[in-house]
Amino acid sequence: MSNIDVFENNGIDGEDEMGSLNHSTVQSNLAGWLKFKCDKKLAVMTELSLDISQYDLSEYRLDVKDELKPDVCAYINPPKIPATEDDLLRVSQMPDLAIEILSPRQAISYLIRKVKAYFELGVKSCWLVVPSMSAINIYSQPNQHKTFGLSETYLIDQVMDIQLPIQDVFS
Repeated sequence: MSNIDVFENNGIDGEDEMGSLNHSTVQSNLAGWLKFKCDKKLAVMTELSLDISQYDLSEYRLDVKDELKPDVCAYINPPKIPATEDDLLRVSQMPDLAIEILSPRQAISYLIRKVKAYFELGVKSCWLVVPSMSAINIYSQPNQHKTFGLSETYLIDQVMDIQLPIQDVFS
């Protein structure tokens, strides 16, 4: 780690390179549901590097310069690999949906700043998932979100027109 060893709210103020069982389970559940069960035909990717080298996101204090990497992202019209390339290490086309999942050692304030940065980049909808609380905050704008928990049957993303059985995320 570099200078992201700053602790805030008892967590790492930055990316947590340590995985966890709940984080991994929720990430695969969301990616699988969005890819195979969602009514929309979405291209779904995990840990995709988004090229932000053309943007100044310093106001969000993310300690990143060239890339952001959502836990899960989805595209209505996915990026294409140019015919002259075999793959892309970073994608400049921003996703329609970016999902961040709080890891056990991560500061939630860091992920909230990351969600705000995604909106500046043109992402239409962002989800902030908190596995330890079985809660999902769906952001339709940088400072506007609705929280869904296990007391609801479905989480609803009106921007993306997605309804997902919340039990499917945390099971």
